Amino acid sequence: MVLLRACNRPPTFPAMDARELLSEHVVVVLVETQDRVNIAGTIRAMMNTGLRRLRLVKPAEWDEYRIEGIAHGSEIVRDRAEFFDTMEDAVQDAVVVVGTTARRRAMRHVWEHPREAVGEILAMAAEGHGPVAVVFGREDTGLTNEQLDRCDRIWTVPTDPERPSLNLAQAALLACYELWLAGPGGEKPLPRPRRDAPAANSAQLVDLFHDIDRQLQAIDFYRGGKNPEAVLRTIRAIIRRAGVDEREANLMRAIAARSRRTIERLRAEES
Repeated sequence: MVLLRACNRPPTFPAMDARELLSEHVVVVLVETQDRVNIAGTIRAMMNTGLRRLRLVKPAEWDEYRIEGIAHGSEIVRDRAEFFDTMEDAVQDAVVVVGTTARRRAMRHVWEHPREAVGEILAMAAEGHGPVAVVFGREDTGLTNEQLDRCDRIWTVPTDPERPSLNLAQAALLACYELWLAGPGGEKPLPRPRRDAPAANSAQLVDLFHDIDRQLQAIDFYRGGKNPEAVLRTIRAIIRRAGVDEREANLMRAIAARSRRTIERLRAEES
């Protein structure tokens, strides 16, 4: 297992180790969840962010068939779910227990925003002495003061002070996303076009502008006192800001040429 350095910026480590870190060494704990929809939403969030270990403390509802209907393919998390009678039992093997709450309570806890804390939390998990537990309370009351006393750190998501409370599954998604982003998600490249093309050069842009000018003339765009040079200057500025490549420039030239020929044909037929 790779040891991560605690820091505010996301740590970097090999992708396979990062995935194992999240799937095996981070545990999501739901305490007395009342609605199976929130359990299913949390499972879906875990599936999307590489987490696989779920622990439930006395859930009011647990219906695998209905959960599967809400979170398709959920068996990857659902089949590993563990059940406990108390929160203390659910986190007893954790090296650090992270509680979550939207309420700013007066107790002297270690308060953190998830984004600032995930690097150090993953570093603790990477040491391999036990899992990190991220705990969420029931929908109506959240974690009680006594349950928060059992936590080593408290995460709170910065939200609008007038509407601070999050839906349970939403809160779980945000916390899981920050863990994923600090791990393998942070290294995932953005989508690239299937075919790259070099940027259009100056000569190709001149040809494009010429074809656009001819097309504008064909549709009598300049009629009514419009200044052709002023119009073309604006078009040139727009296209240059867009940074078109060769394929895009050729496509626009083809559109202009085809449109011009179609207009010429229709006019010839009318005459």
